[in-house]
Parts: sequence; C-alpha cells; structure tokens
Amino acid sequence: MNTQTLMVQGTTSDAGKSMLVTALCRWLARQDVRVAPFKPQNMALNSVVTENGGEIGRAQAVQALACGLAPHTDMNPVLLKPNTDIGAQVIIHGHAVADMDACGFHDYKSVALKAVLESYNRLTANYECIIVEGAGSPAEINLRANDIANMGFAEMVDCPVILIADIDRGGVFAHLVGTLALLSDSEQARIKGFIINRFRGDLALLQPGLDWLEHYTGKPILGIFPYLHGLHLEAEDALPRSPELVSPKEAKCINIIVPILPRISNHTDFDPLRLHPQVNLRFIGPGDAISAADLIILPGSKSVRADLEFIRKQGWEVAIKKHLRYGGKVMGICGGFQMLGKLIDDPQGLEGKAGSCFGMDLFDMTTTLAPDKQLRNVCGTLALNGATVTGYEIHAGITTYHASYEPAVHFSGGSDGAMSTDGMILGTYLHGLFESSTACSALLNWAGLNEAQSFDYHALHQDAINRLADTVAQHLDVTQLNKLLSLNTVQA
Repeated sequence: MNTQTLMVQGTTSDAGKSMLVTALCRWLARQDVRVAPFKPQNMALNSVVTENGGEIGRAQAVQALACGLAPHTDMNPVLLKPNTDIGAQVIIHGHAVADMDACGFHDYKSVALKAVLESYNRLTANYECIIVEGAGSPAEINLRANDIANMGFAEMVDCPVILIADIDRGGVFAHLVGTLALLSDSEQARIKGFIINRFRGDLALLQPGLDWLEHYTGKPILGIFPYLHGLHLEAEDALPRSPELVSPKEAKCINIIVPILPRISNHTDFDPLRLHPQVNLRFIGPGDAISAADLIILPGSKSVRADLEFIRKQGWEVAIKKHLRYGGKVMGICGGFQMLGKLIDDPQGLEGKAGSCFGMDLFDMTTTLAPDKQLRNVCGTLALNGATVTGYEIHAGITTYHASYEPAVHFSGGSDGAMSTDGMILGTYLHGLFESSTACSALLNWAGLNEAQSFDYHALHQDAINRLADTVAQHLDVTQLNKLLSLNTVQA
C-alpha cells in the first residue's frame, strides 16, 4: 500500500500538536481516507487500555476516535509514565518493561526505536495515511542524539513536517524562527509550512508579521487556527489551563473537590464532571484548604505512597476525615482508592524505595504493589442502583479485603471496588466511569445531587472533534495539505 505520512511538530509543549493531529484525522476520515494516528514516543500520565490489551497515551485514543478506529498499541509504541522527577516507567507496545532514569532511557533508545519502527510499519501496511505527532519540541538540542520522537523519526521515515506554534503564549514569531534556526539543514528542509494556533483578534494586524515570516524563512503559512472558545478536547497530560472549559452552572449544583497530586494520573476522569451543568468541580493544589463540599474524590496516582505523604503534609487527610464526620461523601479512584485502606505495601520498590506505609484506614483492606499490571476494559453495573457503567483498569496493586463490603461495580465474572457499610465512602479501580451518563447521574445522586440531569459526554466529545475538522476546512490551506499528503481525493 502506498501510504502517505505527515508529521506535526510543535515549538513548545502544548502548542497544539495533539489538537491538530486530531483535527486532521477527522478531516481526512470524513472524506473516506483510511487514516490512523501515530505518536512514536509519549510522556504522559493520562492513558487508556487498548482493544489489544495494552496501554497508550490518552491523546492517541482521542485521535483514534477521530479516525473512527479503536485505540491500538501501535498508535503509541513507547509511553513514558513519570514516577519521580528523574525517572519513569517505560511502556513498550502497551506493556511496562522497566523503570528508568533519563540517562537509562537514553541508552535504551535503540531498543525503543525498534518498537517504534515495527509499529509504524504495521500501520503503513493497513492505512492510506498516517498523521504523526511529535513530542515537546524538535529544538531541544540536549535530546537530539538518538531522537525517536521528532526529527529523528521524520528523517528515518522521510516524511514532511508541519510546525505549529501557540500565539496565545506570546512570542510566536520567535518560537517559529528560533526552532527553525536550531535544526540542521536537512531538518529545516523537511518543514513544509507553519500553522499558528489559538489566534484571536484582527487578522489584519497579524498580516505584516505573517508576510515577514514567509519572506524570512521561505516557508509558507499553512493556516491560522482560531482560538476556539469553549472547545473541550481531553488533555494529553497537563491539567486544564482555562476556566472557559467549564460550562456555566445552574444555581442548584453539587460541589466536588479533587486534590491535585504531584503524580496525578488520568485526571481526564473528571472531565465529565467539570463540564456537567450541575457540578461545581474544583481542583485544589499545594497550600489550598479543603473547603465545604458534597464530595471529595481522591484521583489516580503513579506514586501512591509518595502522593499520600503529600496529602498528609498538606493537612488534607485530617480535612477529609472531618468532611466525613460532617456527612460528606468520599470517593477514591485507582491509587486514590488504595490510599483509603489500612496499608500500602511496595516490597519491590515499584514506585520508589521499597517499603510500606499506613493508609487512611477508611476501608479494612491492604494493597500490595506487584510488577504485573491489570489492564482491561470493563462493562458492568453500579451496585448503587444497577446503572450501566463502562471503564478501564490500569493498576499494579493487588487489594485484599479484610472485611465484607458491597462491591462498587458488578460485571460478568467478578466485581470491583468497595462501598463502606454506612454508604459514605466508595472506592473503585475503574477509570472513565463518569463518562457513562447513567453511571454519572447515579454517582451524583449518591453524592447528594437531587434529580441529576442526563449529560451526554460522548456526544460533546464528538461535537468538539467535528468542530476541529470544520476549522481545518475553513482556516487551513487544504490545497497545500492535499499536496503534502498526495491524496487527490481531499477537497475541503
């Protein structure tokens, strides 16, 4: 198959690479182009379980959705999940192989490269077009040796590159020109044009700068992506920057607090709550007090014991127990669920120094971390009211219950999580359970919201992706894109 490949690189992290790949994937899929996303190397704590039982970055799962595909490990063959400031769990083809520091991974790149090329070759054998997302910036000169994430990959497979920059950050021309200047001659030639992201204002005022940029670099401007107010697209890793992503709330709503942990994982679990018209959700960070709320949710964590210690240093454990005494509800998801037990044991030092620590003692249970991860997609029913729930498990903990609890979720052949005997605390290993409208309504009712509205998060998600594809057709040079992709069927 004659497969065309186009790579999107960015001048900075969060320049809009994930967004643009998603937009291009849906734009092409609408025209019956068999397209797939690809990110050779990703670093993120937001991940999903694929149809073939592996783990990839959440952004690539969104891009797969834009293509009309189920997520597959070939779409993100190398995933790094940081567990300290200098180390990360290395996941190859969906499965963890080791924990490494930065220097260790640098030496491991030759092995990682093999995995990258294997996945890329399988995709090119099955799709007409591959849209590739880079990582960070190609101008990070300290990381250029043996690069598999940006220009190193582009040169290996000989593909053209689009460079995107975020004007909302300021200094967009310096970002573009400076990035270009730090590339080799062959890499500069590989960049076929620029896209400026998140523009708002009068385009006439920007035009002199665009004319200068094209003249100075000899590269065309392929389009100006406008600032899309109210757009919701799941974050690759970072927490949301803008309060504009939160929908207006009604007067009668429920208040939910989520502590931001240093190694918080899968914070996208809370997107359906942030966007729900009857929910005021607040992330709290270091130095913030836990104010009055109906529900406190402890999120997932890549370093459970260290993050639990962080919670204690912030005084949040005391506040959580006071919240329970005053009739508030508490929920723990994955690592947050493990924190609610009596003991967390890490005998092999999988998430730091080997050892154990006491949990919050809100469930009579212990968790032992083990090297083999549980990776599976689950469909079942909530024990609360039988509402249908879907989700996925990504955890290395084996939890043993020392008291009889009602499970949080029932599914074929088993169950998950626990509900305290007084009904005030709920724990589960399932990520994504708020995405089901019936399960979300049931959990909000449990937390104290009377007559929770049905909220279709999946429809909102699809609307956002379609909005991105519309923006490609309206604001980018589709003729130039067509030439880069060598797909004559593409019009607009």
